[in-house]
Amino acid sequence: MHSIINNIVKSTEKRILKLKNKDEQEERGYIQIEKRDIVQTIADKKLQNKVAVIAEVKPASPGKKLMNITPNDAAMIANEMEKAGAVAISVLTEPEFFHGSLNNLEAVRKEVSLPVLRKDFIISKSQFNEIESDLILLIAGILGDDLDEMVNLAMSKGFEPLVEVHNKDELEDALKTKSRLIGINNRDLSTLEIDLDTTLKLIPLIKDFDRNNNLHHTIISESGMQNTEDIKKVIEAGADAVLVGTSIIKSGDIYTKTKEFVDALD
Repeated sequence: MHSIINNIVKSTEKRILKLKNKDEQEERGYIQIEKRDIVQTIADKKLQNKVAVIAEVKPASPGKKLMNITPNDAAMIANEMEKAGAVAISVLTEPEFFHGSLNNLEAVRKEVSLPVLRKDFIISKSQFNEIESDLILLIAGILGDDLDEMVNLAMSKGFEPLVEVHNKDELEDALKTKSRLIGINNRDLSTLEIDLDTTLKLIPLIKDFDRNNNLHHTIISESGMQNTEDIKKVIEAGADAVLVGTSIIKSGDIYTKTKEFVDALD
């Protein structure tokens, strides 16, 4: 694991200690409002021969600030993404390295009718009680042996878990869970380098598993897509959707860049 990832996990552990110091946090829990179904939304978009784009409200990557995003900004950005045809909105809530916030997520979910993904380093059950969202990211490489339990807990809380994998071993662990969504992150957690071929290598393994077990997983390619050629590459390889953040935020025109990706197959 790259040192930056280790530092993010350590920072997250400190956040969780603060949560656990609030006695009511463990007890309260959120009453989940009706979940917006991303699997159906992705299927509908594919029927239109459009790319199912999960567009991300992303203030920063580790070591690289993209833009300041307040809750009002987040809502406006998400609105533009929705108007451009995105199937869902991903919102970063990790505060120290990605400059995200729970307030941004709350503002986005009030603004749009699309499913909203909470993107963070979820390593404790106490984090499920922080805020409502339709989906929640669970990173196989970080959760390790706790992955299956965290997937089941997320589902029991009303979240749709998006299990993120980076290699074959993590994928095998993910496929043992009940998650309907598999995210293939093209960024290597050890080197932080990006290779879109990661998606191309892992998709056939998912397809084979589904055929052999009479199942269907929705596959989402994540990270490293800069242009429509990148989008076409992973979609034509069998990805059902893409998750794109940096290239949309950096473009300076949220609506146009999102729509460009949605229309990449035209």
